[in-house]
Formats: sequence, structure tokens, C-alpha cells
Amino acid sequence: MDARFPAIAEQLLMIERELRLQDWWDEVSPSAQALSSVEPFSVDTLDFHQWLQWIFLVRMKQILEQDLPLPNASGIMEMAEMVYAARPRESLGLRAALKKFDQLIVDAR
Repeated sequence: MDARFPAIAEQLLMIERELRLQDWWDEVSPSAQALSSVEPFSVDTLDFHQWLQWIFLVRMKQILEQDLPLPNASGIMEMAEMVYAARPRESLGLRAALKKFDQLIVDAR
């Protein structure tokens, strides 16, 4: 197991917490078609918070549970900066959580 797994698992919980606090957590999953987008961050079918919830968090949970290799890089914070440029205060906690996640990924390089 990668030594970063516990810290990453904790950070994923913080990301979920921030999504819930901002009421950006959906109770109903998007359609299978929306979830099958091949575009980066599924920009053509999902809002960024939906991508975080239904693609990113699900995939990262699978990686941790199955002891798979972590990604070599992460640029989620950069995307969040663009998406939430007009809502800097509202998104501060989420952006901070994503920044810490990105840092955990790059720390092992």
C-alpha cells in the first residue's frame, strides 16, 4: 500500500464535506450517458461538482480500496480555479481541499 493512502482518504472525505457544505452534492446520479463522457472533467455533460462527486471521488475510492497505483499528476485545483473564478469565497474550502489533494499526489514524485 502506498504510504499516502491514509492522507489521501482523509482528503477525499474533506472534498466530499465541502461539496455537501456548499450544497453541491447531488442525491441522484447523472445519466449513464452523462457519466460516460470522454472529455476532460466531463465538461460536456457534467458540472464540475458533479464530476468531483460521481467520477473523481468514485475512482479515487476504487484506487484506494483495490490498492492500485495513484495518478502521477493531478491538476484538479487548476480546473477548480477556473470553474469557481466568479465565486472565490463560496468555493474557498473546496479549493483548499483540492489543492491539498493535488499536493499529496505530487509529493511522491
